[in-house]
Amino acid sequence: MNPARIRCSKMAEEIRNTEMGSAAAATATATATAKSSSLWPSVLRWIPTSTDHIIAAEKRLLSLVKTPYVQEKVDIGSGPPGSKIRWFRSKSNESRFINTVTFDAKEGSPTLVMVHGYGASQGFFFRNFDALAKRFRVIAIDQLGWGGSSRPDFTCKSTEETETWFIDSFEEWRKAKNLSNFILLGHSFGGYVAAKYALKHPEHVQHLILVGPAGFSSDSDPKYETITRFRATWKGAILNHLWESNFTPMKIVRGLGPWGPNIVRRYTSARFGTYATGDTLTEDESRLLTDYVYHTLAAKGSGELCLKYIFSFGAFTRMPLLNSASEWKVPTTFIYGFQDWMNYEGAMEARKQMKVPCEIIRVPQAGHFVFIDNPNGFHSAVLHACRKFLSPDPDSDFDSLPEGLSSA
Repeated sequence: MNPARIRCSKMAEEIRNTEMGSAAAATATATATAKSSSLWPSVLRWIPTSTDHIIAAEKRLLSLVKTPYVQEKVDIGSGPPGSKIRWFRSKSNESRFINTVTFDAKEGSPTLVMVHGYGASQGFFFRNFDALAKRFRVIAIDQLGWGGSSRPDFTCKSTEETETWFIDSFEEWRKAKNLSNFILLGHSFGGYVAAKYALKHPEHVQHLILVGPAGFSSDSDPKYETITRFRATWKGAILNHLWESNFTPMKIVRGLGPWGPNIVRRYTSARFGTYATGDTLTEDESRLLTDYVYHTLAAKGSGELCLKYIFSFGAFTRMPLLNSASEWKVPTTFIYGFQDWMNYEGAMEARKQMKVPCEIIRVPQAGHFVFIDNPNGFHSAVLHACRKFLSPDPDSDFDSLPEGLSSA
């Protein structure tokens, strides 16, 4: 055979082998990719959310707010110095952050820090930022393990550890923001955390505003007996077992996967504005709030797992704030909606033991989410609570309650 033809034949064979090898490699790669795709945790396809999704949903919701603001992730480190509480299960020194929004304010305005409740996040105050930013430097946060903040594995095993987890992470945030002498407002579970923080660090808090706060019920509450009887039934026993197993409402949202947003939509439509007469959510507000709430609830469970350590079944506090009322060092204002399921009589009992100024304001046409149900009434109550920090005229009659509100 001609040597030239032999060389050509060999070259052709090499080319065919190379092409076959490339094809095989491509097939193997495609197969591996498909396999990897099929092995990818189904939950990530089932629940399309992440911290980025939460922050994006937050921005869409806050597009309803006219006041300019700055959103930042405030680094709080890997854990408070000297504390046994770790904020994540890791051998590294990875830092965690608190999602924070700060609204523009006139120079010299008092600082108002707003803390959300259980199952919520700072965006729930979206109806209040514009009005309050006219008088305050407003800063709202997502507590550690909630909203757009870091969501470390929740490793606490007791009520004391759980309280420290929230209080110390807030204190590290305060240090990072270089804040002092601020007005601290907390709603529901956020009210519990705010009150516990003020008990531990009263030197930083000028005034405490507790909005429908958790933690002031006790076993003397009439509802306690009802819950005790219910817990003795088979249904109550099952629900109590789920509670003690730390089965949270967020697990239901995650478990429903693509049906989760629809459930959240029904919740926001039925829950917010229920008691309002003219402040029901607009179509845009409802849509954007639903989107935001879904992403905050469906994300990785973290702070939500505090539930069983702070409350017993029926939402009765394991370590009631009522027991610490005599130790109060910060002037306090309680704000409740007329239809709030949190009993304002617990605050009345606490006031009897407090050695600092304390007032209780009730807002009409509002339930537990008074700041959403009746934002104007809520704003009036907050301004009244902070009157000594806002008015330049000390001789004015600031003690008269704004029209429509009532005191207890």
